[in-house]
Amino acid sequence: MIIDCHAHVWPDHIAEAMRQQSPAGLKLRYDGTVSGLLRTMDEAGIDKALALGVAVKASTVARTNEFIGTVPRDRLLPFGTVHPELSVEENLRHLRDNGIVGVKLHPLFQSVSLADPKVHEILAALATAGIPVVTHAGAGGDREASDRGAPHLLRRVAETIPDLILIACHYGGYHRLDEAQEHVVGTRVVIETSWPPTMAELEPERIRDLVRRHGADRVVFGSDWPMADPGAEIAAIRNLGLTRDEEDAVLGGNLARILGLPDSAA
Repeated sequence: MIIDCHAHVWPDHIAEAMRQQSPAGLKLRYDGTVSGLLRTMDEAGIDKALALGVAVKASTVARTNEFIGTVPRDRLLPFGTVHPELSVEENLRHLRDNGIVGVKLHPLFQSVSLADPKVHEILAALATAGIPVVTHAGAGGDREASDRGAPHLLRRVAETIPDLILIACHYGGYHRLDEAQEHVVGTRVVIETSWPPTMAELEPERIRDLVRRHGADRVVFGSDWPMADPGAEIAAIRNLGLTRDEEDAVLGGNLARILGLPDSAA
C-alpha cells in the first residue's frame, strides 16, 4: 500500500488563484483540486493520501476545516488547520465539528513559530486528544520565515511534548539538511521525504544513510502535491538502494501503523 503524507488541496476557486502564484517560489505542477489529486493518485498508484488544509490567518480556520472535512474518506484523510490567535478550545472545536483526524502546521505560510508558547499549548492539547501533526520544517521565504520552522525548534517541540505524534516534512529541514541531520535525525520525530520540486536533487547515498540512521520505521513518503510529481517521487525512493522491506515501510506501511489504519488497509 502506498500512502502520500503530503498533498495540499484547495476549493476549486482558490486552487485557480493559487495556480497564478508561486507558493514558496514553487510552481504548481497540478491543479490543486480534490478531483485533480485523486486523478494523480490513480496515475501514480497511490492508495491513500493526507489531504492538507492550511489557514494562513485565524479568520479562515473555520472555513478551511469545513472544506477539508468534505474530502472523500475512502481515499483521503482530512488533515485540517489550527492557529494560535484562536483559543485551544476553539481550535479543537473546529477540528471536531468537521471530523478532522490530523493537523497540518505551516510556520512559513501561517507566520507562526515552533517556538511560540501558544503553539506549544495547542500542540499539547492535540497530543492529549491523540491528533497527529504534520509540520513544515526548514527553509522558505526570507530568513525570518525560515527560522520559524528551524530544525532545532522542531526537536524542542518533540522534547517538550513527548506524547505528540509529530511528522516533520522535508527530512526535518527543507534546504537545511545539515541542521536536520544534527537536530532531528535520530530523534523520535517521524520524518517525511518530500523535497520539491523533486527529491531526486538529493544524493541517493546521503538520503539512504539518513533513513537508516534515523530508522526506516520512522520515515514516511510524502510528495508535496501539487508542487511535485508523486510518481517521480516514488521512483526516487525506489532508487535509494533500500531493501524491499524498507521501501514498503517508507511508502506506506509506516504511516498506516502510525495513523492506526485498519490492518486490511495496511
